[in-house]
Amino acid sequence: MKKFVAVAGNIGVGKSTLVEMLCVRLGWEPFYEPVTENPYLEDFYKDMGSWSFHSQVFFLTHRLRSHYKLGQHPGSVVQDRSVYEDAEIFAYNLFLQGYINQRDYQTYRDLYETTSRLLPPPDLVVYLRASVPTLLHRIKRRGRDYERTISAEYLHGLNNLYEEWIDNFTLCPVLAVPADQLDYVSHSGHLRLIVEKVQEKLTGKEEVVFEPDEVARAADD
Repeated sequence: MKKFVAVAGNIGVGKSTLVEMLCVRLGWEPFYEPVTENPYLEDFYKDMGSWSFHSQVFFLTHRLRSHYKLGQHPGSVVQDRSVYEDAEIFAYNLFLQGYINQRDYQTYRDLYETTSRLLPPPDLVVYLRASVPTLLHRIKRRGRDYERTISAEYLHGLNNLYEEWIDNFTLCPVLAVPADQLDYVSHSGHLRLIVEKVQEKLTGKEEVVFEPDEVARAADD
């Protein structure tokens, strides 16, 4: 039976890398976040007040279209960032910070709520949880020019919204991955552990967590 998994998490946490690795291990098809395709993104990071609404509407419409296509895909897929994050994290954060005004935000929410109700949820959301220092380190390491001005305060605010969202998300099961402790790029054992937990969750196991002793043993693999 085909599966639809979405990988969620803050900027720089390692979503795209994990998507690729999961697909290699499981033989599934990856679907990546369209960062380079957004024509507003570089302008957005330079002037959030002028370009927030445009950038978020682009992401939302692209993600809605992608989510629908992935639901129709005949094989199993892993998606880099879900449509829910666009609305519940990034657009909402920009509204709270005053970069999107009330009128534009209400238009955005109306579009999101009307269209997202028509989409079937994923079978699983894999949430990568990481601290701000880890995020800043990984953002610096990948070296994207337009991300150089992202502040710790901005990432901290997003992290808080992610925790609030994941605590209240009920559309499908969630697997929370401690990304500070699990370096699945450098340690194959960490990747193996994540793959095992994903498979456990997809088979219907209710309580799937990463125990500290499991993480410690996986680092030695």
